[in-house]
Amino acid sequence: MTETVRDNQPETDTETGEAHGTPPWPGTAVPSALLPLPRSWSLRPGPPFRLDADSEIDAGPGTEDTARWLSATVGAATGLPLPVRDGSAPGVRLRLDARTERSLGPEGYLLESGPAGVTLTGGGPAGLFWAAQTLRQLLGPAAYRRAPVRRDAVWTVPPVVIEDAPRFRWRGLMLDVARHFLPKDGVLRYLDLMAAHKMNTLHLHLTDDQGWRVQIRRYPRLTEVGGWRPRSRVGLTSSPLWDERPHGGYYTQDDVREIVAYAADRHITVVPEIDMPAHSQAAIAAHPELGVGDVVDTAAVEVWTEWGLSPNVLAPSDTVLRFYEHVLEEILELFPGPYVHIGGDECPMGQWRASPSVQARRTALGLPDEVALQHWLNRHFAEWLAERGRRPAAWDEIMDRRSPASGAGAQAAAWADTGAAFGAVSGAVRADVRPDARPSAESDLPPATTVLSWRGTAGGVAAVRAGHTAVMCPEEHLYLDHRQAAEGEPVPIGYVRTLADVYRFEPVPAGLTEEEAGRVAGAQGNAWSEALETPQRLDYQVFPRLAALAEVTWSDLPAPAERDVAEFEARMAGHRARLDALGVDHRRPGGPLPWQRRPGVPGRPMA
Repeated sequence: MTETVRDNQPETDTETGEAHGTPPWPGTAVPSALLPLPRSWSLRPGPPFRLDADSEIDAGPGTEDTARWLSATVGAATGLPLPVRDGSAPGVRLRLDARTERSLGPEGYLLESGPAGVTLTGGGPAGLFWAAQTLRQLLGPAAYRRAPVRRDAVWTVPPVVIEDAPRFRWRGLMLDVARHFLPKDGVLRYLDLMAAHKMNTLHLHLTDDQGWRVQIRRYPRLTEVGGWRPRSRVGLTSSPLWDERPHGGYYTQDDVREIVAYAADRHITVVPEIDMPAHSQAAIAAHPELGVGDVVDTAAVEVWTEWGLSPNVLAPSDTVLRFYEHVLEEILELFPGPYVHIGGDECPMGQWRASPSVQARRTALGLPDEVALQHWLNRHFAEWLAERGRRPAAWDEIMDRRSPASGAGAQAAAWADTGAAFGAVSGAVRADVRPDARPSAESDLPPATTVLSWRGTAGGVAAVRAGHTAVMCPEEHLYLDHRQAAEGEPVPIGYVRTLADVYRFEPVPAGLTEEEAGRVAGAQGNAWSEALETPQRLDYQVFPRLAALAEVTWSDLPAPAERDVAEFEARMAGHRARLDALGVDHRRPGGPLPWQRRPGVPGRPMA
C-alpha cells in the first residue's frame, strides 16, 4: 500500500540532520507556518482545499500578472498544470477589490480558503501578489522548489481566513555590488528571495572607490576603466592576504532594464545609488578631471584595491556638476522608480582643505567650511532630482551641520576607533571625516528628500523633525555584513547582531510625535560586500536575519521588550526549510557549517 506524502510536512536537512518545518494543517495554528506574521487569521471548520491536476487559476480583471506568476512558480514546484482561465472550476480565485484597498491599503490582502478553493483578494496588484506569497507558504517548503520532488505528493491549503497588510512602506535590502560585483543573475535571485519575504525595496550601491557597476553610454570609461581592479584584499584592511585575480564587472543598460522589469513584476522598487563626493576613486581613475587635481596627481589614480575609505574625493567644480548631471540623466532613463540615491556619506575633507581651487570655490560661494561645501554639492543634486520629479535619497550626513561647540567629541572618537580597525591609512582618512558635525533638524533640502539613517538613528530623527522621510538602517543593528556570534564566525566584522537582535529592532525611535513617526518609511538591511566575495558568503550574512527584518517591517509587533523571540524562532524552524528549498546557504542555529568557515581570514570585530 502506497503511503500518501503531504508536501507541506516537515523536511529534514540532509546536511545537518535537522528536522525543518511545521505542518500548517492539521493540528497547529496557522501562524506557525507563516513569516512575516499576518495581521489577523482564523481557522475555519472543515477539511482543507486540495490543489490537484484539475485545479485552475481564475484571474479577475487586473490580476493576470499574479496569475501567471502563480501558475509558473507553484506549477513548476508541484508539477500541476494550473491553467489560467476565467471559469468556475475549483482552484485559486484572484480578485482586486476597492473595499479591501480602503480598509487595508494597496499592499493589503484577504486570503480565504475552504474545501472548494482559495480566494485571494488584493487591495491593489501588490497586495494580491503578497497574498500569493502567503498561499505559497501554506503549501509547504516543497512549493519553493523548481521542480516536483515527489510525484505522489498531496498539496493542501488549510481552511483559513487571513487579513493582512504591512506596517511600513519601505521594507528594504541594500546590496553593495561595487566592492564585490554580483552578476545580474544573482540580483534576480535576490529579488525572488525578497519577494518571498514580502520585501519591496532593493537599494543597489552601484559605485564606490573599488568599482563602477553601471554602464553610462556618454562616459564608457566609467566601466571600461572604473569597472575593474587588478586585485583584492582577502579579509579586511589589516589582512596580509590578497586575491591576485582582477575583479570587476558591470551591468549593461539592458541588464538594468531587465533587473528593473523583473523587480516590478514582483512589486519591488529598485533604488540606484551613485555615491558622491566621497567613495568616488573608481570614477576619478576613469576620469582624472573629476578629482582635486591641484593637490594630487589624479592621472596616477587607479581603481582602489584597499577596503575602508579613500582620501580621493570629487572636486566641487562645475566640471563635476555637469559630469554627474549627465550620469544621472541616464540613471533616470534606466530606473523609473521614484527614488535616486546620491550617497553623501563619509567625505574626507583633507584634499578640499589643502586645495587652493576648492578654497576659492568655497569662498566664492560664501560658505563657512568644508561641511557646508559638501552640503552645497549634495543639495545641488537633490534639487536637480526634485526638479525632474524624483525623490532624492541620501545617507544621513546630508542632515549634518557643523557644531562649533562640539569639538572633536564622540563622533570623532568613534571614527578614530573605526578607522583604526580598518587600518592605518584608512584610519587617518576616517579621522578627517566630519569630526565636529552633527545632524540638524534645520533643513534647506527639497521636502521630498529621503534620509537613510546609518550612524544610529539620530540622522533619521533629525530628518523627520525637518519634515523629510527617514529609512532606518543603523550600523549597530542592521548591517548584515556584521558578525552573528562573538566567536567562530567567518571573517568577523563589526558588532555581534544575532537573529534575535534584529527581531527586537524597532524602526521608530522613542520620543517622536505621531506625525514625525509617520514619516519613518521603514527600515532596510545593508549588506556591504568587502568580505562577501561570493553568493554563498552573501547568503550566509543576509539569512536568516533578513527574515527577522521582514517581520519587523511588515508585522505590527509589540514593543521590542515584549516581542516573543521564542515563538518567532519556532516559526523560523519551519522557514529554514523554505530557505533550504530555495538553495539559500543560510547560517544555521549552531553556527557555520564546515564549508561556510573562512579559517585564517582576518575580519574587523567591534565591541
